[in-house]
Amino acid sequence: MNICVFLSAADLDERYTRPARECAELIGKGGHTLVWGGSDVGLMKVVADGVQETGGRLLGVSVEFLADKTRPGTDEMVIAADLAERKKLLLEKADAVVIMVGGTGTLDEATEILELKKHGHTEMPVVLLNTAGFYDGLKEQFRRMEDEGFLPRPLSELVFFAEEPVAALAYLEESVAGR
Repeated sequence: MNICVFLSAADLDERYTRPARECAELIGKGGHTLVWGGSDVGLMKVVADGVQETGGRLLGVSVEFLADKTRPGTDEMVIAADLAERKKLLLEKADAVVIMVGGTGTLDEATEILELKKHGHTEMPVVLLNTAGFYDGLKEQFRRMEDEGFLPRPLSELVFFAEEPVAALAYLEESVAGR
């Protein structure tokens, strides 16, 4: 399975890097391919290291203005012209999506895939990995959107909230096997 992971490229505390590494190792051990932003810095590096060291493949999709930060030694690296093309390519190459901790770029990518699912343009499974309660506020906001009629589909059809990496991977493997 090609698993697209949206996440930060920042150097982060162990409370975020440890679960990200654990998730990456599960991706690699499962024989899956990591589809990610291609950077070899911060949390992106932690995840790429974990996947590669446990036997998974790496498919990076970077962007021209970050090309100097791309990871060497990947199985495949694509350089997009801009962020919009990068997002499009990441999703085209994916069978499933995991949203890890991140900033505005990660949030932009997360809302893009949820909007596509909301309108029926994809049925790929999406997991929001709520490491250390990072997305508690966003989860609450999504529930309010659902409760107040802003979502035409149940929230549970759009995204699965996982507190631990093992639950995230189990959900993805189950979802893709059932399709």
